[in-house]
Amino acid sequence: MFDEEHSADAVAASFAATPDPRLREILTALVRHAHAFVKDVGLTGEEWAAGIRFLTETGQHCDATRQEFILLSDVLGVSMLVETIGNRSVGGSTESTVEGPFHLVASPPRALGESIAVVADGEPCLVTGSVVDTGGRPVAGARIDVWQADADGFYDVQRPQTVPQQNLRGLFTADGDGRFWFRTIVPRFYPIPTDGPVGELLGATARHPYRAAHIHVEVSAPGVRTLTTHLFVDGSPYLDSDAVFGVKESLVRVFETTDDIALAERYQMPNPFRRVDFPIVVRPEGSSVGSG
Repeated sequence: MFDEEHSADAVAASFAATPDPRLREILTALVRHAHAFVKDVGLTGEEWAAGIRFLTETGQHCDATRQEFILLSDVLGVSMLVETIGNRSVGGSTESTVEGPFHLVASPPRALGESIAVVADGEPCLVTGSVVDTGGRPVAGARIDVWQADADGFYDVQRPQTVPQQNLRGLFTADGDGRFWFRTIVPRFYPIPTDGPVGELLGATARHPYRAAHIHVEVSAPGVRTLTTHLFVDGSPYLDSDAVFGVKESLVRVFETTDDIALAERYQMPNPFRRVDFPIVVRPEGSSVGSG
């Protein structure tokens, strides 16, 4: 029988015959935490109805290029917590962070050194780096998927009528020594979308919607764990208050101004230009998670 004191026990018992033990564990814990939350805040019927309306509207704002539920998970810090627990740094491996809601368009394959800026407004920037495993061995042929906001703080999918699709996106293949390089522009900080339920939530809680300037980087290769991370611009606003809690100190880099005619000619850059190097260390597939 159901009563207030034993409500979670009654519902949890209904999952006792669930064949999948992990599903049973998750649902049981979810019910216990949810019931404890309701009791802790003394949730009213009107408040619960408002919560259901909020979740319904969140789902209604999802489409092929907009994932409001990911955005909600991001601003609540859940995305970062799940990512951090599942990808703790081991053996000096590069720290991970959230994929974000804008990795919904496939990045076009590009040759090493090619520019990802179809629309080149902004400060020219050269990104170089290398991919090695935790044993220091180069990961030849690693795939480096990158995407970023433009100089105005928008992704291509946010302005499909004025910006070419796949602008500031690229899929590169590292050389035999695990090295990669490409041309781009310095990204700008930007607000996450605020025209939906998540934006209303931020407004109601007096939180700003801004993300620190960054380039998304996803690295994959046979035999290593896929790494999703960011390359943050040192000095960007909001590094200490990123709206989705995505900043980790080890991922912040100086995008230095370089005045070097020979280097500019080598990489087909205007002179002077901004430059950043991002060495990446990935974990072998099947390596233990570790503790920090």
